[in-house]
Amino acid sequence: MKALTAAAGSRTGRRYSANYDVAHLSTDPLLAVVADGMGDGPGSTMASRTAVDLLVAGVRSGGSITDAVATAQRRVGDYGRRIGGLAGCTLTALVESPDGLWAAQLGDSRLYRLRSGLLELLTVDHTMAWLGAVNGWYAFDSPQAASARYQLTRYIGHPGEPEPDLLKITPRPGDVFLLCTDGVAEQVPYHRILETLSQQAGPDTMVRTLLDLADAAGGNDNATAVVVSYPSAAS
Repeated sequence: MKALTAAAGSRTGRRYSANYDVAHLSTDPLLAVVADGMGDGPGSTMASRTAVDLLVAGVRSGGSITDAVATAQRRVGDYGRRIGGLAGCTLTALVESPDGLWAAQLGDSRLYRLRSGLLELLTVDHTMAWLGAVNGWYAFDSPQAASARYQLTRYIGHPGEPEPDLLKITPRPGDVFLLCTDGVAEQVPYHRILETLSQQAGPDTMVRTLLDLADAAGGNDNATAVVVSYPSAAS
């Protein structure tokens, strides 16, 4: 079977003057990460860069995802206390191991999987909006829900140093994975993501299409996407 193919891309958008998203992609073995800094200050820049760098270094040295995240929690938390301001970021990762893939999740960046025509969201948003939607506290498109999307319950830099969600995944031929920040997830509707990942095109084209769609929707946030495609059984 041919090797997987993958691509990553990021755009600043129109809301911010700088890009506080950070992505990493390497493919042998697969290590894909996206992080989204919270706010637009120095704590945002530090948190996303530090979280990605520490996760990549930890995994490559043979350490566990949870240990790398714990180190990032302490480092970012210490920085926030030192500057007396917000320092935090989301984190979504997909890591290849000898027994398959492991996904790690903190915050509201996301991991999707397209398999046999079905696009599934594999991660949970750690926000009050997600809790409200699941428990019926308010309508999904209400002002309360819009406000609650900015209330994260877990993230890198949280004073409680929460652990990430971990999910074991066994990839199959034809699977396509998308890691993205909320600049993509909040601006590109589900059906457009499905259409894009279903294209008979390479991951670089899929990433470019998703970022174009985020721009067309207003470019209201930094937008970052990583697409990982496993060859079909017929390849």
